[in-house]
Amino acid sequence: MLTVSDAPIDAPALLKAFEESAGAAGAIVTFSGLVRPSASKGDVETLYLQAYPAMTESGIEAAMQETQARWSVSHLQVVHRTGEMKPGDTIVFVAAASAHRREAFEAADFLMDYLKTRAVFWKREDTAAGPQWIEPRAEDYEDAKRWDTASKK
Repeated sequence: MLTVSDAPIDAPALLKAFEESAGAAGAIVTFSGLVRPSASKGDVETLYLQAYPAMTESGIEAAMQETQARWSVSHLQVVHRTGEMKPGDTIVFVAAASAHRREAFEAADFLMDYLKTRAVFWKREDTAAGPQWIEPRAEDYEDAKRWDTASKK
């Protein structure tokens, strides 16, 4: 299940609903990403994310399909926020369920690497020093490289 929306994300409620939907899964792994309070140019006042829904959602859905092809996961969920957010707000919630923990961990990790490096979002941090557009870090791309040859199932 995929949701890209400007609505606030309630991670505890999403986890509860995901656990109920996962049925006989033996493992559930979740990740919640939050707006950091500081950036390289000072304290973050707001973070703004913009998406082009047709492109953003189709890319994430393709990554979710690839995840299901690589790992034996029974359920996946990605909820990504757009619009204006404040420090401490949840930006993203990713959940993966499988029979065993390793599959769920790797599936969630793979999806987060996709979201950090390839998902079509435009991100701007507003600080006292002014606005700054955010790009993925070199470390994010390095992390994602491990999936280029990794294959499971």
